[in-house]
Amino acid sequence: MIGFVNAIALDGPDPVGLAQFYQQVLGGELDTSDPEWVTLDCGLGKAKLTFQPSTSYVPPKFPDPNGSQQFHLDIQVDDFESAEPQILDLGARKVEGQEHPGFRVYLDPVGHPFCLVLE
Repeated sequence: MIGFVNAIALDGPDPVGLAQFYQQVLGGELDTSDPEWVTLDCGLGKAKLTFQPSTSYVPPKFPDPNGSQQFHLDIQVDDFESAEPQILDLGARKVEGQEHPGFRVYLDPVGHPFCLVLE
């Protein structure tokens, strides 16, 4: 082994706001002491979700076959019926036509795709 994942970094126009969205979805401890590198410790072991500002941020194009999703998080939930309304209330958007028996696709408030998945 050469190393380990230290951070999963997401760019966006408002790092604190995006970090707060994911904190409400995943829980965890939020560190906003450096607005250029906001950190969310949400139980990923040594790795943390981090958020950094990007003044030229362009959201991924998904599910556009000419675009790319860049990356996505799979967030395990007990059931879609209770989880979906909660994430939509937080500002997520559902990607229509992407419902599958074991997962559903959404966009976070700045356009990063993520999935709710069942066990």
